[in-house]
Amino acid sequence: MTSSYLVIYERGDDGTVSAYAPELQPGAVVSTGRDYEEARKMIAEAIALYLEEMRNTGQAISPSPVRYEVVEVAS
Repeated sequence: MTSSYLVIYERGDDGTVSAYAPELQPGAVVSTGRDYEEARKMIAEAIALYLEEMRNTGQAISPSPVRYEVVEVAS
């Protein structure tokens, strides 16, 4: 089974990339990497561990209620 969750990426002043999943318990799933690819790998692992812990403790895992898209506008 696979699930999809919204992940937000932010580049820090030092060049690292932080990632978080806002629809999961706030602050529970956050990761940082040296670049986008590392941050992406680490946040995927963090989400998987979070969901595994939810399963192990009998908590329900609901599908994501979030619908999202990127909207491009002239700037």
